[in-house]
Amino acid sequence: MEHVNRVALIGTGAVGSSYAFALLNQGVADELVMIDLNKEKSEGDVMDLNHGLAFAPFNKKIWFGDYSDCKQADIVVITAGANQKPGETRIDLLEKNTDIFKSIVGSVMKSGFDGIFIVATNPVDLLTYMTWKFSGLPVHRVIGSGTILDTARLKYMLSEYFSIDSKNVHAYIVGEHGDSELPVWSHATVAGKSIYERMEDHPDRYNEGDLEDIFQQVRDAAYAIIDRKGATHYGIAMGLVRLTKAILHNENSVLTVSSYVDGYYDVEGLYIGVPAIVNRKGIAEVIELNLDRKEKKQFLESADVLKRALASIQSKLSE
Repeated sequence: MEHVNRVALIGTGAVGSSYAFALLNQGVADELVMIDLNKEKSEGDVMDLNHGLAFAPFNKKIWFGDYSDCKQADIVVITAGANQKPGETRIDLLEKNTDIFKSIVGSVMKSGFDGIFIVATNPVDLLTYMTWKFSGLPVHRVIGSGTILDTARLKYMLSEYFSIDSKNVHAYIVGEHGDSELPVWSHATVAGKSIYERMEDHPDRYNEGDLEDIFQQVRDAAYAIIDRKGATHYGIAMGLVRLTKAILHNENSVLTVSSYVDGYYDVEGLYIGVPAIVNRKGIAEVIELNLDRKEKKQFLESADVLKRALASIQSKLSE
């Protein structure tokens, strides 16, 4: 029989339902099972999505299910958990979401699931680590959304600044998906040229000092959106669909996701946002960029933020 790609989505709040909608519109996956404690809301989402199938690029089976449906899933996407509130950092969410994840991951593994986890709930790097520990799966089959959205935001803002399509802008945000993340300017290119070369070509238009302002807008984008509408969900949902597609289609795409690193710039035993090759097996390879001295220092500082937060919650792993 022909293999059917099944995605199990756990959490049908703003991010989860936006992911389901984007997944349907892009024709990714053959089956989508939606799982949530709020049965009525999730059943309503399923009905609403199914009513739009006539307009989707491909037919798809969508239903409200339970953890037993995860057994045949290729990917389990977790968007469930407490949301970030105004004035709250992603790290502040750690303790309450760790308890939620212990229950969720345990229920998924009890089904006999043997696929790939994608984690989107914040603080994503730390909860990806927890998912790995709770699941017992190999590290390459547990992936966090990491800095995939931050990188997309950076590409968008650079494309606006240079008036060049974002598809022709290549740049990375790495580190914690949070306040300690950093841009890798030393590897950023626009239309095949480094951003510094592009600026030198048009000194009347561009100024290197503008880069710090661009990065600050990227780093603080979530806070700005939360202040205005209470939550971010469209951008991350599209990033999750991009990651899902890279896995199911065995693309070998390079995406800045939360990956397990052991020895990457002297960082050991940690999930953190880095460029990685993603395919049907999950993380095929972590790409080790040749960071300049300042970037390497910032990366290590970002890793230390995660290490300290992880140390504060280690007891949860042995309970």
